[in-house]
Amino acid sequence: MNSDCAVQHRDVLGKCVAGNRACVQWRSLKRRSADASRPAMSVDAATVRKIASLARVAVTDGDIEAMVPELNNILGWIEQLGEVDTDGVAPLAAVIPNHQRLRADVVTDGDIRDKVLANAPQAEHGFFAVPKVIE
Repeated sequence: MNSDCAVQHRDVLGKCVAGNRACVQWRSLKRRSADASRPAMSVDAATVRKIASLARVAVTDGDIEAMVPELNNILGWIEQLGEVDTDGVAPLAAVIPNHQRLRADVVTDGDIRDKVLANAPQAEHGFFAVPKVIE
């Protein structure tokens, strides 16, 4: 593993998801994804049956035959996305700027401990008293 590429930002395949250009693993995966001679990923009926079994979804043979071309079409779109040149594009959390509207952090009501403790089933020394859980 390259010291420039921390384990925390790798996906389950070991790919550098941060796009760290210094990461040797990331560069090799980037080259392979751009290789047009690589066969496209596809699924067959057995793969769909296995996925349905793992997901605990009951599907009929007719449904499986209908899902095979749909899933292959989706995988084709994913392959097209892999061909997009994203060099120099910063990762985004959202496509539109999100600004949180924060309120001022001020105490609006306080000094009502006695009123709050009036609702407690049992209070001791200005706190809620609860039964001991761990002996």
